Amino acid sequence: MDASALRATLESLLGLPREQTVVEFKSNLSDAERIGAYLSGLANTAALQGRDRAWLVWGVEDGSHRVWGTGFDPFQQKVGNQSLSMWLQVMTKPRADFTFHELRYEGLHVVMLEIHPARGAPVAFQHVRYIRLDSHLVKLAEFPNHESRLWGALGIAEDWTGVVMPEASLDDLDHRAIDAARLRYTEYLVRSEPNGERHEAIRSEVAGLEVSTLLNKARVTKQGRVTRAALLLLGKDESAHLLGPADAKMTWILRDAFNDTVTSQPFGIPFLLATEQLCARIRNVTLDHMPDGSLFPTPVPQYDSWVLREALHNCVAHQDYVLGGKINLVEHPDRLVFSNLGQFIPESVAWMLEHQSPPEHYRNQWLIDAMIRLRMIDQAGSGIRRMFTTQRQRFFPLPDYEFGQTPQGFPRVELTLQGRMLDSKFARVLMARADLGLGQVLLLDRLQKGQTLSAAEAKSLRDLGLIEGRAPRYFISAKMADALGQKAKYIHQRGLDDRYYQKLVLDYLQQYGQATRTDLDALLLRKLPDVLTEEQKANKVKNLMQSMKRAGLIKPHGARSAAIWRLCQSMDN
Repeated sequence: MDASALRATLESLLGLPREQTVVEFKSNLSDAERIGAYLSGLANTAALQGRDRAWLVWGVEDGSHRVWGTGFDPFQQKVGNQSLSMWLQVMTKPRADFTFHELRYEGLHVVMLEIHPARGAPVAFQHVRYIRLDSHLVKLAEFPNHESRLWGALGIAEDWTGVVMPEASLDDLDHRAIDAARLRYTEYLVRSEPNGERHEAIRSEVAGLEVSTLLNKARVTKQGRVTRAALLLLGKDESAHLLGPADAKMTWILRDAFNDTVTSQPFGIPFLLATEQLCARIRNVTLDHMPDGSLFPTPVPQYDSWVLREALHNCVAHQDYVLGGKINLVEHPDRLVFSNLGQFIPESVAWMLEHQSPPEHYRNQWLIDAMIRLRMIDQAGSGIRRMFTTQRQRFFPLPDYEFGQTPQGFPRVELTLQGRMLDSKFARVLMARADLGLGQVLLLDRLQKGQTLSAAEAKSLRDLGLIEGRAPRYFISAKMADALGQKAKYIHQRGLDDRYYQKLVLDYLQQYGQATRTDLDALLLRKLPDVLTEEQKANKVKNLMQSMKRAGLIKPHGARSAAIWRLCQSMDN
């Protein structure tokens, strides 16, 4: 916008009979957080009222609209090390669309913030959505009627997945997917019925339902008519063109430690079957997990199967199919990265964990209702919290959500699941402090991942004795971790431990006949707990071999420095 256009806009705003809900005049407002709140409120109000712009103007007296000029300079102001504009971009979700302008009006300095209306979802500043009521800036959540109308104005009221496809019929649905849907819907009804005596009758009733009746009851079709949700979940692959321009595909991509693609595979509809096929491609290896307080390493899968499926099904449920993109799952050696297009509609992940309830609106409500009845996702709103809780119980890092944009500017949600422990101290604290709330665990998880904490967040953890250090270099309390480490060292070096390691050696010798000390080190050293030093681990292996020799289990052959270990004859028989 050039200077003449800016001047004309300013004069039209000054000529308004009173301050409007989409126009706010300020003299020298410089508080960045207050500016962010106004940015959210004005963007949402513009969307609600169908305006193409909202304005925050500095240098004009509220009420009289007299121009006094301002000393506020948005181009010089910084928040930390960031410019004000960049900081506002980072602090708004979805990222607000705005531009700062400045001009001289009658010799006085005036600043104008041009704000475009919210699109796709209401704009939140620091996870809080605002709106303007008359001249007041208020939290949107406190006015549910306005929030409902705003969602409607943003087009969320029209559920793309619930639209009936007149050119589609039940013949466009995959019979294998329908059979799977019948089984899953039966499970849904059985689990919903507390009276166990009714379960057999429910199974018999669902088994006898006609396909059209079954799909109506499962909220997949509408009065026997095929919806887009029905095609997504149950449609034949050759019927995918009926969903155009949506690209109803999921892609599995395997990458190596250098982030190079090793292989990949696309999966089309029906998603009810395709999600299981994709999950089967993931190399969910077994890890030796030795939590403090246990006597032997516990084999655990790298990823919990329920968490894995919930994450993928969430991508299916919340993908914005109108944008035409695919769902991706990228498998790295130590993590999985899920991504889908669309705004994250709840205010934030923290909001979901705290409130334990679904937001009032979903993008794909018809699809979500069907997925609940087909047992693809938990009751709306509970799945994310269960994913976090499950990871906590496994002592693994919590899920990481990132909200960004594609190169084309489309909103994008990315979820990362770690397949390994990042910090053993984090796991030890979880073992010792089962009383911690999920919010506190979330802060500790951010700390182990090198993310920053606010002063208030750090104080809450310090007051509980969980962290030490000074901002911004906080770390998990060494006193708690060290105490747990000594306990682990004592437990893992007790005599009972030897039975586990002895079995490993005996199984190896029975399979291969003999072993060198190098072979046995390769077998045992990585199984020993991390709390032991390398020297302690070597001594542990040496002592183990000698104790097995004295017990008549194994015997060395040849010189001590190059001995070959074999089973004793009594063990061979």
